Amino acid sequence: MGDRWQVEVDRSVCIGSGMCVGAAPDGFRLDAARQAHPVAQEAEAAESVLAAAEGCPVEAIIITVAGSGEAVFPPEE
Repeated sequence: MGDRWQVEVDRSVCIGSGMCVGAAPDGFRLDAARQAHPVAQEAEAAESVLAAAEGCPVEAIIITVAGSGEAVFPPEE
């Protein structure tokens, strides 16, 4: 992919399902309150991180292209 992504988790939406950790264990962690957070706010674009965002049952994961802010997930309508 070559891009760098900004990865955020909307903690007001996150239900702590852990699906993101299952899909991208190098990209996400659950804290003591069972809330997800990215391991790094900026990372190399990776299919596993995109799969984690797509698989989040409440769409709490937001991915944008670092620098430009272009939406990766959720896609702009």
